[in-house]
Amino acid sequence: MADTLELFTSIGLSEQKAKETLKNGALSSTLRDAIVQAQNVLGTSGVDKTIGTLLYSMASRLKDTKRLEFLSINIAQRKISSELQLAAALEFLKSHPQDPISQSEFDEACGVGIVITPEQIEDAVESVIEKHKEQLLKERYRFNMGLLMGEARSALKWADGKVIKNEVDMQVLHLLGPKTEADLEKKQVWSFLWTKSLMEQLRGEALKFHKPGENFTTEGYVVTPNTMNLLKKHLEFTGGQIRTRFPPEPNGILHIGHAKAINFNFGYAKANNGICFLRYDDTNPEKEEEKYFTAIKDMVEWLGYTPYDVTHASDHFQKLYDLAVDLIRRGHAYVCHQKGEELKGHNVPPSPWRDRPIEESLVLFERMKKGLFAEGEATLRMKMVMEDGKMDPVAYRIKYTPHHRTGDEWCIYPTYDYTHCLCDSIENITHSLCTKEFQARRSSYYWLCNALDLYCPVQWEYGRLNLTYTVVSKRKIIKLVETGVVRDWDDPRLFTLTALRRRGFPPEAINNFCARVGVTVSQTTTEPHLLEACVRDVLNESAPRAMAVLEPLKVTITNLPENAKSDVRVPDFPANEAKGSHTVPFTRTIFIEQSDFREVMEKGYKRLTPEQPVGLRHAGYVISIQKIIKDAEGKVAELEVTCCSSETAEKPKAFIHWVSKPLACEVRLYDKLFLHKHPEDPSEVPNGFLSDINPHSLEVIRNALVDTSVKTAKVFDKFQFERVGYFSLDPDSTANKLIFNRTVTLKEDPGKI
Repeated sequence: MADTLELFTSIGLSEQKAKETLKNGALSSTLRDAIVQAQNVLGTSGVDKTIGTLLYSMASRLKDTKRLEFLSINIAQRKISSELQLAAALEFLKSHPQDPISQSEFDEACGVGIVITPEQIEDAVESVIEKHKEQLLKERYRFNMGLLMGEARSALKWADGKVIKNEVDMQVLHLLGPKTEADLEKKQVWSFLWTKSLMEQLRGEALKFHKPGENFTTEGYVVTPNTMNLLKKHLEFTGGQIRTRFPPEPNGILHIGHAKAINFNFGYAKANNGICFLRYDDTNPEKEEEKYFTAIKDMVEWLGYTPYDVTHASDHFQKLYDLAVDLIRRGHAYVCHQKGEELKGHNVPPSPWRDRPIEESLVLFERMKKGLFAEGEATLRMKMVMEDGKMDPVAYRIKYTPHHRTGDEWCIYPTYDYTHCLCDSIENITHSLCTKEFQARRSSYYWLCNALDLYCPVQWEYGRLNLTYTVVSKRKIIKLVETGVVRDWDDPRLFTLTALRRRGFPPEAINNFCARVGVTVSQTTTEPHLLEACVRDVLNESAPRAMAVLEPLKVTITNLPENAKSDVRVPDFPANEAKGSHTVPFTRTIFIEQSDFREVMEKGYKRLTPEQPVGLRHAGYVISIQKIIKDAEGKVAELEVTCCSSETAEKPKAFIHWVSKPLACEVRLYDKLFLHKHPEDPSEVPNGFLSDINPHSLEVIRNALVDTSVKTAKVFDKFQFERVGYFSLDPDSTANKLIFNRTVTLKEDPGKI
């Protein structure tokens, strides 16, 4: 035992590590054999700490001990000299279980003999940092340094990771200088925002919500003599399960603010093994349309949530009517004949019919139901004062409009103030989550449930999510559509969820944005670029790369034959080529961006000029100008160039994208719809939101070109057009004409306010 302990410490293990190893018989035996094999190769020179560390790592990970001798010899001969090579060696042996092992194949798979010089590492890191320089200077130490490491490692597979990290750290420090207090402060804030998931924010006691059945422990909850009995029955029905609901009105399209509500209601239930209902508050037949019902459910499912059940307030119309009759009988409601305009405002005089006899109100309410009053001639009002001072809110009103589900069965319809809490009670909701403006209705919520002696859920409020540079009001969006400012509810310049989907925003990005905004009680007003940052994060990992030229300039490569054609492999994700690739044709005629050529050299310009060659991304060529061809107006129409291999040419200052034998496409570029942050604020926009339209919010490029890799794309498929931005295929596309919407630029616009 003492001899083995001494053997283990001789290869660099600490005495404690050696003793721990000895406790594992299988590992001790394998390591001892590996050391002996290495000593046989090395002779008197012995096993140094570098070789010893690799032998220990190999012994602890090797599954097939019949390969022990082979691997030990390769480590002793320093063919395998790093953890990276050892991992590759173990993987090779795992995938090649049969004898004999091909030494040449093994060497190739493990990078044997490949020497990465410090100069190569320095150049690779310098290239990666140059690529991300603009974003690095902007984000400083908030930038994801792992991206730099990943791209440098991808370029130099067998380089030592520690050496690359040291080089990255050194070059970043040289570029940015030491971290400032602001860098450290921002990093802490963003670290919290970017790592705390929505589920973590909603799970368990994170929100300090009540447990099911403990409603009475919450602030403001009214306890009656029957409360505990009702809670007992509620728990018997639910089994203590959390039950929430998302209750939109089906009279418009959901917007970004609703995304927070969806995430909060469905997310809270999901995070705590509960259930969430999608309940349509369909009590206003004048404004409801089937298309809104469909669109709302589509958007909930698009965001990744499946309702436990889809219900409607109209499912309970008979039950709600019966409860209204009971409310009258209990002396808590009466039929009133005041006109609508008389009930507006907060200083409404008491109704002269407030104290009419119960039997009289019952008869009149029945007559309302039978259609014996005109619209506006009678309402049913509840005898209560709301928190905002509003007295006796309306429970039922008359509307001679067919309902989309019940037809002409009803001509009286319940209001939100009456319906909402009762539907929550009927569906045994545990947590009624709503936005802050409904806090003024919390007392009426509790009052009505208790007045009818029903189970009373708990109402919890959270802050609304608002975005600058937009409007989300249904009335105002309709105005934008009617005046032709936007095409419809799904115009990509709007922040409705259907518009964001059409623009190409992934649902994961919207959910991540809601998580980063956080579950707050206070109202949140956020700028669109924070949402766009979430979009970039998702699309960077999920949108395959393609090449597109928005303003094409023809380039003829004169030293290639007329019929020259080859296939160029383009990685779908350059930072992780294992995720796949596609091929694009390369011929004598290519097209580049007009902006990638300057006839007159300017200071700092790194792309193509008569004096300066440029590289072609992925193609392996560097091109140089031979001739500039202009049209009758003196505008550059074509370039004639020669090409040479990038392996033999001097390294160019830049590489540009290009297309050859491309597809024609239309590209739509979007910007903010409004010029001011708060277009609805009279102090910012005195003449109203319609006077604040950004005339450059949409630019249509009808003659763009894109490589053939996108020809089979489906509607809403997303791509990164290299060096241009992220794009999504629009539903207007046809078999003959692809149309792409720019989702976001590759980097945040430095001109954003």
